Amino acid sequence: MLHIIKQEINMSKKLLSKIEWTCKMKKVKLEIINGCLRIVEHTNLAYVEPHQVIIKGKLYLFFNEIALAQTYFAIQTRKQEISEKEYSSLTEDEKRFYQKNLTKKGNYSLNQTAKNAGVKNFDKFHNFGYKGLYNGETADDIAKRKGVRYREDILDNMGSDELIANLFRISQTEQKLKRDDIQSEKEANIAHYEVGSKIRKTIKELGGTMPEDLPTPKKSLKQLEKENKKSLKKK
Repeated sequence: MLHIIKQEINMSKKLLSKIEWTCKMKKVKLEIINGCLRIVEHTNLAYVEPHQVIIKGKLYLFFNEIALAQTYFAIQTRKQEISEKEYSSLTEDEKRFYQKNLTKKGNYSLNQTAKNAGVKNFDKFHNFGYKGLYNGETADDIAKRKGVRYREDILDNMGSDELIANLFRISQTEQKLKRDDIQSEKEANIAHYEVGSKIRKTIKELGGTMPEDLPTPKKSLKQLEKENKKSLKKK
C-alpha cells in the first residue's frame, strides 16, 4: 500500500502581495487555501497541489514560481532524512542501505575538504582513519577479515551500527579539518587517525562493541540489490 506524505507549502510573499493588491483595488474579499507537496514514500515521485484562492465564490489556482524547486528539494531531503520512528521500523538491511547512502555522501564531502587541506593520496588518508577506529587495521585488513571479494566495497559488508561508527568518524574528521584550518597532508592524516582513535575510545568507555568485533552481514548490499532486481523481473 502506498503511503503519501503531505507537506504544506506557504504561498510566496511575491505572489500573495500581487493577489492581495488586486483584490484591494477591486475591493473584494478573498480566501486562501495553501497548496501542498505530496510525496510517495520510498520513491522519487512527488507532485505539487496548487494554492486555492476563492474570490466571489469562484476558485482560482496558483503556483509559486519556485514550486518545482521546492518539489526537488523536498524529495532530496526525504531521501536523506527520516524520523526516528520511521528508522526504527526499518529492517536491518534497510538500515544498512540508508546508512551506506549517508556514508557515501559523507565520504564525498570529506574528500573535498581533505583536498582543500592538501591531501593527494586519499587511500592513505582514509587508512589513517580506519587505523584509528579499527585498532591499526587498514581498509585491506578489514576486507580480508570480512572475507570481502576483490574490489568490493567494505562498506557494503558492514552492519548498520558499524556504518554509523564510520559515518561519525567521517563527519567529525571533516569538522576537525575545517575547525583547525589544517593545510598539509601530514596533518590531515594525523587528524583523521586521532578522530578514529577518540571514537574508538568513546565506544569502549560506553561499553559498546568494538567495530572489528561487530558481525559481518551474510549478504553484501550489492548482493541484496542483485536479488531485488531479479525478483522484480520475475513479477
